[in-house]
Amino acid sequence: MIFFLGQERTGMMESYLQEFGEVKAKHSSEETLQKWRNLCSVVKNPKRRFRFTANITKRSEAAAMRRTNQEKLRIAVLVSKAAFQFIQGVQPSDYVVPQEVTDAGFQICADELGSIVEGHDVKKLTFHGGVAGIAEKLSTSVKDGLNTESDLQTRRQEIYGINKFTESEQRGFWIFVWEALQDMTLMILGVCAFVSLIVGIATEGWPIGAHDGLGIVASILLVVLVTATSDYRQSLQFKDLDKEKKKIVIQVTRNGYRQKMSIYDLLPGDIVHLSIGDQVPADGLFVSGFSVLIDESSLTGESEPIMVTAENPFLLSGTKVQDGSGKMMVTTVGMRTQWGKLMATLSEGGDDETPLQVKLNGVATIIGKIGLFFAVVTFAVMMQGLFSHKLSEGTHWSWTGDDARQMLEFFAVAVTIVVVAVPEGLPLAVTLSLAFAMKKMMNDKALVRHLAACETMGSATNICSDKTGTLTTNRMTVVKSCICMNVKEVSKPSEASSLFSDLPESAKKLLLQSIFNNTGGDVVVNKEGKHEILGTPTDTALLEFGLSLGGNFQIERQASKLVKVEPFNSTKKRMGVILELPEGGLRAHTKGASEIVLASCEKVINANGEIVPLDKASINHLEVTIEQFACEALRTLCLAYVELENGFSPQNPIPVSGYTCIGIVGIKDPVRPGVKESVAICRSAGITVRMVTGDNINTAKAIARECGILTDDGIAIEGPEFREKNQEELLSLIPKIQVMARSSPLDKHTLVKHLRTTFDEVVAVTGDGTNDAPALHEADIGLAMGIAGTEVAKESADVLILDDNFSTIVTVAKWGRSVYINIQKFVQFQLTVNIVALIVNFSSACLTG
Repeated sequence: MIFFLGQERTGMMESYLQEFGEVKAKHSSEETLQKWRNLCSVVKNPKRRFRFTANITKRSEAAAMRRTNQEKLRIAVLVSKAAFQFIQGVQPSDYVVPQEVTDAGFQICADELGSIVEGHDVKKLTFHGGVAGIAEKLSTSVKDGLNTESDLQTRRQEIYGINKFTESEQRGFWIFVWEALQDMTLMILGVCAFVSLIVGIATEGWPIGAHDGLGIVASILLVVLVTATSDYRQSLQFKDLDKEKKKIVIQVTRNGYRQKMSIYDLLPGDIVHLSIGDQVPADGLFVSGFSVLIDESSLTGESEPIMVTAENPFLLSGTKVQDGSGKMMVTTVGMRTQWGKLMATLSEGGDDETPLQVKLNGVATIIGKIGLFFAVVTFAVMMQGLFSHKLSEGTHWSWTGDDARQMLEFFAVAVTIVVVAVPEGLPLAVTLSLAFAMKKMMNDKALVRHLAACETMGSATNICSDKTGTLTTNRMTVVKSCICMNVKEVSKPSEASSLFSDLPESAKKLLLQSIFNNTGGDVVVNKEGKHEILGTPTDTALLEFGLSLGGNFQIERQASKLVKVEPFNSTKKRMGVILELPEGGLRAHTKGASEIVLASCEKVINANGEIVPLDKASINHLEVTIEQFACEALRTLCLAYVELENGFSPQNPIPVSGYTCIGIVGIKDPVRPGVKESVAICRSAGITVRMVTGDNINTAKAIARECGILTDDGIAIEGPEFREKNQEELLSLIPKIQVMARSSPLDKHTLVKHLRTTFDEVVAVTGDGTNDAPALHEADIGLAMGIAGTEVAKESADVLILDDNFSTIVTVAKWGRSVYINIQKFVQFQLTVNIVALIVNFSSACLTG
């Protein structure tokens, strides 16, 4: 019979999946989710069953809010453009500063600031004296930021608020008790207990007549307390995880120095540094920067990015920096921003159901129907027995209190069959198991953003991993260089100073100018008065190299003026700046992937400091040097410059040819301890590990061999070569690819798509840059780096690897598998108990009477 029930359930589940569509681990349509909800609409306790799942109504509210924002901002932009035409005729505004604001030491209120930025009001901005005028009215400095040592700090918070969003209140234990009592079957049993108590006491007196009724009450209380305790503990776990998800750190200038800070500590007047991939942490005004392109789609649904400049300085909270870098001054924070209001709605939207939850919801519904059928049959059989007995005795026309009590017992037995037969906790078991795994993963430095990722990670068959920072430590140092055609070791400070003293004067100037100006990093003085280097590991390594050569960051930056910056991105694989020189004229500096930058060079600085054409021998010498550095597992960067003609406009793109090569540096980034063992564990567990990197192929191969990723029968390929392959060639090539070097984000996306669709693999992908977002989105499990990852990458990911370590990814896979095993065991236990209880209750009631 158990086998028959199992077969029937499987058949019914298959027909449901065909009829309603299968819920995916990612990007399920709302229509499919709604269909499954409707299927499971008749449940004992919907409040409990669907507590941790998506609130589809709230999501549609958030979508409507986005549409409203889009229309408001579109109108605001049109109005600001019109206002800009007549800006010369600005009339004195009738704005009056509220008394409490003046008393606190400021000259502008929070509502006025909000209306300027949210309404893109150029007229108001000009009336208040532009960005500099508003900075003065906020008692801040665009250069040194807020001075938090003054007594204005508390008053600033009182007047302008803090950068936190309203969250739904933590529900107390008794709310969960109340929700557990909403169970329909428990309510029916409660009524049965009440009637049983009245009838029992009336016929048999107190306390003998109350035994049955009190027994039912005790069992109801036990079920309710166990359910409420389990649900309450689970809600506390989700609250902790939710806090972790929202931790975002940004760079801010405060008290005259640059520092890292949580976005929740921001106040109006703070100067925030933005770069590619950052999320704008509050509403604000653009202070300075280059090529800042903002993606406002998360707030407005508008797909076209907006260029932010001194003419259009408005930055809205929650939008993303798509390109460029710059500084902004915070004006509006927290719930006063549109993003704050949108987040308050979205926070109630919840997570989509996971595929297992959906299937187990279906199973619970099917078993509920079977249980209900058996309960009705049991009640009918027992009533028929009673009626037959009374008929045989001839008492069928006279009914006593005992008969009523017996019928009540029959009804209670039928309800009990429904209670024991319906595994209401089955879908919740998935949530509970996933929540437990999420908590454990958090301790193991992995933050799960979507519940379904725990589940999917258990079936992962492929991991496509980055090299830098994931397989390696991301602590970089320049150990070799080839400046002015001379190869030298520079890992020790004495070797660096020796190299510098041997260089011709002209080459020294160009080298330091290139290192200190063509960088996204910064050398700042911290609280202790010591120099601190901020920036990406690559920038940090180069700046450290520049300082070890005896250079001075501040002097070099002040010697020439930055006119244009094109930040590094993984498509161009280079970064460039244009400088206005003190003696007049413009000079462009570039740095990036050695072979790409070298290909754009026409000249080179020789050992005497002379600029000579790049002949075949020089090119050969530099290419051999690059290969030699790469084979030693060093990352190689080429530095070059070009003098620009007088007619060059900074609005034009930075040239991509005609450069003079200054030199090549080799950067060491050691392999993380334990990576080789983790790769071996993956292989033994049937998971294929592939390395996808933007680095030189020889560097990638050297690291891959050291990690145990590249084997004798594996293939290492470069992105440009991979792109040229046709569909047929890819079919035979992809299964053998173990290393892809010089890859673009599109190559990674293509590889992931083929592995998932053509080869039916379950793919986990790591990413840290803005351009990795499509691949993270496409993969079954997107893994973003918690330290090196941009906010855009983190938002597209399902799991954050907080320590950027490959071994943590393996731990996530282990927990994913354990989730499956735990749920399997629970389902086996639960269904055995349900079916046995069903059969025992049914047979004892119907057969033994």
